[in-house]
Amino acid sequence: MAGTTRILGRREIDVCGIAGWVDFERDLRQERRIAQEMTGTMACRGPDDEGLWLAPHAAIGHRRLAIIDLAGGRQPMTAGQEGREAAVLTYSGEIYNFEELRTELEGHGHVFRTRSDTEVLLRSYLQWGEDLAEHLNGMFAFAVWDPRAERLLMVRDRMGIKPLYYYPTAHGVLFGSEPKAILANPLARRVLEMDGLRELLAFVKTPEHGILSGLYEVRPGQVVRVSRDGIVKRRYWRLSSREHPDDVSSTVKTVRELLDDIVTRQLISDVPLCTLLSGGLDSSMVTALAAKLLREQGLGTVRSFSVDFTGYSENFKPDLTRSTPDTPYVHELARYAGADHSDIVLDSAALMDPAVRSAVLRARDLPMGIGDMDTSLYLLFKAIRGHSTVALSGESADEVFGGYRWFHDPESVAAETFPWLASPATAAHAGAERLFHDDLLRLLDLPAYRAERYRQALEEVPRLPGESGHERRMREISYLHLTRFVQILLDRKDRMSMAVGLEVRVPFCDHRLVEYVFNAPWAIKTFDGREKSLLRAASTDLLPDSILQRVKSPYPATQDPSYDEALRERARELLELRDSPAGRLVDWAKARATVDEPASPGSRAALERFVQLHHWLERYRVEPAL
Repeated sequence: MAGTTRILGRREIDVCGIAGWVDFERDLRQERRIAQEMTGTMACRGPDDEGLWLAPHAAIGHRRLAIIDLAGGRQPMTAGQEGREAAVLTYSGEIYNFEELRTELEGHGHVFRTRSDTEVLLRSYLQWGEDLAEHLNGMFAFAVWDPRAERLLMVRDRMGIKPLYYYPTAHGVLFGSEPKAILANPLARRVLEMDGLRELLAFVKTPEHGILSGLYEVRPGQVVRVSRDGIVKRRYWRLSSREHPDDVSSTVKTVRELLDDIVTRQLISDVPLCTLLSGGLDSSMVTALAAKLLREQGLGTVRSFSVDFTGYSENFKPDLTRSTPDTPYVHELARYAGADHSDIVLDSAALMDPAVRSAVLRARDLPMGIGDMDTSLYLLFKAIRGHSTVALSGESADEVFGGYRWFHDPESVAAETFPWLASPATAAHAGAERLFHDDLLRLLDLPAYRAERYRQALEEVPRLPGESGHERRMREISYLHLTRFVQILLDRKDRMSMAVGLEVRVPFCDHRLVEYVFNAPWAIKTFDGREKSLLRAASTDLLPDSILQRVKSPYPATQDPSYDEALRERARELLELRDSPAGRLVDWAKARATVDEPASPGSRAALERFVQLHHWLERYRVEPAL
């Protein structure tokens, strides 16, 4: 394929789905069918191979997206010590420092049978036990069953790039990469209680909250241990505050050195690799840096992809968040960096296709109500998957470097709430519950829920002695974004990409970069009077001035009036149903009035939520216990 980049590495890559069941009172060797059903729900994340390991009290499942050497990297993977089985691993993700770890482990006497980072991870457990996570650099979610101690460890990467959920039972636990794996087990109830609905609507993403009653997420940077004694949770990583030792020029230099190392590591692939390009600073920097590194190694041209909508650039209208269309900047950067670029152009019919929207809901497992921005991302990734298996993204740079407009809006900064909730740019998403019954809204009391979650988040912020005023406040806001807001976007990215078997890597989430920039004073982060000053300065040799100076523009939403009308028509159809499961929550009179009012971001967000909520309650057989 023209333009395909292959950077030959020496590892097997596993971008997969995991699932499992531990029960200390039941012989799970007799529950193969249920364990296979749980594992089978992860086929979207791993379409190429399936593995299942059964023991009296553990069923460990794995679905694999094979990159190379299928036999050598099969999972669940087992390892022995002193003549007996010592550990069983199911793992999703990538360990970027696996070669250094392998060398270190060989120095401790470990002998390897494969080239995989999976085996490096398994033997890291044998060497360091529960402390293995501190040694890892990468994106990962994994579970290790130790047959000797009858103990399960569930571990998630520091920034939460890869998802991992669990559901405690009377005698153990269910776990999986996504809720659907857990819900395939009859022990998991599908109940939505008041706090779950609050979390679904609040737009705050509380760590560990799984929405459905009894369902939890492993927190980023957390180890969860399950044994006969119960469940114990431990944070192995969290953001910490310390004095920043560098001036502006040294900080810019360090940021660039870190990004050079990060992107070099994340370019390793034995399969077609590409970048996601929006024409903004973040994705342009990743694309241009990847192009430069490939040229220097004589490894060809980087391939890039972007999303566009039929007639979008020609009929573009500026709004509160987007002042310019992406495509002109995308094409300029592709020419400047020498990328082999393709636009993926979508129309409203594709965005409203019932089969596509059903696939998106299935990927999400929850009615997030983002509508066309989820659907278009899914279709973009699906199109890319026809050409590439791995993509690099600029995701999370705004959270790391302070790129969103509300970082620089005095009213949003001063607001006693999450700053994105105080910004007009996101007010429509935060108010998507407006169709609910008034009595239910009073019971939900979302303002109080958001206020309590905000208070809890502020209590976590690591303080720097002597820091006060604006610097103190901007540390708080950075922390809120790096622990709450970024999770909303990383989860969306993971679900839409893995639903089509595409691995998306996020260089800006490398914990070394996150830790370093988090501790840079706000005055250094904005030294040129702009957003993302450090990233802009670190990119000056890579990008044309037009992109260096471009104002932040978020992921695009279609402006085609026919999309709004199709959405309204779908809502009208649902309003004709006498026994819609959403009827207990949604006020039909409010919904009908919204269908008939002029199109606006607020009405679109409310109708997207209504339509998705109906289908979620129906297809997932969720019981609202409100």
